[in-house]
Amino acid sequence: MWVQTTGTTPYLQRHLPTGGAELHWPLGGEPRLLGPLTGPRVEVIPASTTLLGVRFQPGAPVPIPGGVGDLLDRQVALDDLGHRWVDRLGEAIATAVTPRAGLLVLQEFLLRRTWTAGRDPLVRAAVRMLMPWAPREVGVVADHLGLSVSQFRRRCVWAVGTGPKSLQRTLRFQGFLALAQSGTTAAGRRGADGMVGLAVDAGYADQAHLSREVRRLSGLTPTGLLGAEVGRCSCGHDHTASYAPFLAARSPERVHVGGHADHVTVRDSFKTGKRVAR
Repeated sequence: MWVQTTGTTPYLQRHLPTGGAELHWPLGGEPRLLGPLTGPRVEVIPASTTLLGVRFQPGAPVPIPGGVGDLLDRQVALDDLGHRWVDRLGEAIATAVTPRAGLLVLQEFLLRRTWTAGRDPLVRAAVRMLMPWAPREVGVVADHLGLSVSQFRRRCVWAVGTGPKSLQRTLRFQGFLALAQSGTTAAGRRGADGMVGLAVDAGYADQAHLSREVRRLSGLTPTGLLGAEVGRCSCGHDHTASYAPFLAARSPERVHVGGHADHVTVRDSFKTGKRVAR
């Protein structure tokens, strides 16, 4: 979760695939759901905008009537989904004293709905198994879950919006971003450091493989996305809300942030300024 504000000029926002949907609620504006992405999506956020953001983990219940597959690579207004609670929730958020307080109102509402919404436990287990820290073939994951590959794919498309192979590619990409944005020390092949070491740690075959996948999913090269210095994103944003869940899925002994072992368990992240995530 995050708070984003823009200054006196419009802000060019590049949304990246995360494996999940996002809810964007500009204060005084129209709330929108951004479905799971298979590539970059660029939009211009108007000047002097304050926006509340929520990212749903892959497979987490999303407030829509059907599966998130219908939202793949799309952005829709919450009003278009016919939810009668949108106006009431908007009024509660508008009366909050601060944007952070409004974000807490939104969080409490979503948590209540999550308890009553279904979440496929097999997909939840699959997401954990498809994380980049212990690469597995999709067929192996399906066997472990007691599903055929075709059954596995159908369950994944309904709950996540994409097939398991596409989800695995996205999680690997986000794993690389998590390592880079957190300043994690590369622990890859002997003699490999910087971008090469992080590529190996995230499950890529080599730097060329990383470059192809990053360009496919972000539209930029790794250097163009992160800046010239690995471990310090050039945009200057606080990316904790993005990378904490990915590093938390790693074994504690393999997480080395700033040269020290650290098992990251951050629950939420709030930021006033430019966007927390990305």
